[in-house]
Amino acid sequence: MRDVKIWSEEFGAVADTPILLIMGSMSQGILWPDEFIGRLVVGGRRVIRYDHRDTGLSGTVDFAVEPYTWEAVKNDVYRVLDAHGLESAHLVGHSAGGLLAQFVAVERPERVRSLTVVGSSPLGGGEGRVLMRALTGQPQPAGSLPEPAPEFLSFYRALMAAPPPEDRRARIDGMIAEQRVLHGTGLPFDEEAARRLQERIHDRARDLSAVANHRLAAAADPDFEPVEVLHRVQAPTLVVEGSHELVKPGHGALIAERIAGARLTIVAGMGHTLPPEVHEELAAAVLAHTAE
Repeated sequence: MRDVKIWSEEFGAVADTPILLIMGSMSQGILWPDEFIGRLVVGGRRVIRYDHRDTGLSGTVDFAVEPYTWEAVKNDVYRVLDAHGLESAHLVGHSAGGLLAQFVAVERPERVRSLTVVGSSPLGGGEGRVLMRALTGQPQPAGSLPEPAPEFLSFYRALMAAPPPEDRRARIDGMIAEQRVLHGTGLPFDEEAARRLQERIHDRARDLSAVANHRLAAAADPDFEPVEVLHRVQAPTLVVEGSHELVKPGHGALIAERIAGARLTIVAGMGHTLPPEVHEELAAAVLAHTAE
């Protein structure tokens, strides 16, 4: 399998303490807000963000011709570190990006100076299976992770049954509606700002439909996640969850329980997005956690 080109960018001085930001599944790196990154840079950090394969400005593939699994998506983390000349960095991952960061921390501990996971699930917890059972109305086996909130499930069930949007305006309207749900109800939703963001995401994508390859990659290897390995994480770990997290509610506490010495921080009002109201608190937490 050929290596897909990965788009990345960095901010701050090369000599500063490096942080690699890893965004979630089917999501572009620019979902790490510029203002949040700016706060990290002012705090003396060299910050790198990137687009996963099949998102944004990174390369896309015809999955039927060049299939891959989430092993490749995880290995892209190493490729980005290598491309920026980094033997190690502080990893900060959101949602599935947090899952990838946990995997890297287990697999290559020498490359992880510290670990911060935001709105994520514990590695090995089978969150993808929990989600699919919840969406299809199947019962959850004993010991499963908590299901997403009902409003999340209702939105995505309707989305799965709806015809695809016909034009740019309809696609962007749908993306804003999705962002509104993920944002949650704990903080005001700025629809104008959401439209600017989603227009940017829409228009910079090489192939907007290619993000579906992430689902195909997950289905190609449903046992991608190693189980019962979080005790092997050596990096100092900060776990962040919003008080209004509706995609992975309560998963943060489970991560913190399974990693020795991990600290859990609950951000008031935050759902499954990173709105301006949380940038100061989140950046301060990351700066404190990555101080060397």
